[in-house]
Order: sequence, then structure tokens, then C-alpha cells
Amino acid sequence: MNAERYLNHPTFGMLYLVSPASNGRDVYATLYAQKIFFLVTLQPRGATFEVIPYMDARHYSEMHMAKCRREKSSDMDVWQELFNQTFM
Repeated sequence: MNAERYLNHPTFGMLYLVSPASNGRDVYATLYAQKIFFLVTLQPRGATFEVIPYMDARHYSEMHMAKCRREKSSDMDVWQELFNQTFM
């Protein structure tokens, strides 16, 4: 599995996928400059971006990794590496 996925935000430019969240939403972060985190919902006619705090983004990521561990997901290493790059 390749976890690299990018979106273009109209104001903040390139965002990268940090982790899937819940209910069809994903956590993204700014690629350049300071870290700003977004909860993104992709829709047929665009996307909605909700700014979220660092700790909320980390929480979503930790919950996703716990789910991967429970399900013994083969892409756990990919998500762990992405988590470490983003939050450590």
C-alpha cells in the first residue's frame, strides 16, 4: 500500500495525507511552512477542509494505527513511519 496522497488547498497549497479518520474523512497536513492540520471530506464536487488542532490530528492517527494493529494490517509499517515523520 502506498500511503502517499496529496491534495491542493486553495490557500495553504499542497497538503499530504497523515491518516484516515472516520466517516469518510481523512487527516491532512500542510506540506510546506508550519504544520496546519485539516480534517478533509472529499465530495463529488470538491472537498471540505476543517482546521483541527495538532492533538486532534495525532489522536486520529493513533486511533487508525490501533485499528491496523487489531486487524494485523499489512500496511501498519507505512502508517507508523508516516506517524513518526509527522508527530515525532
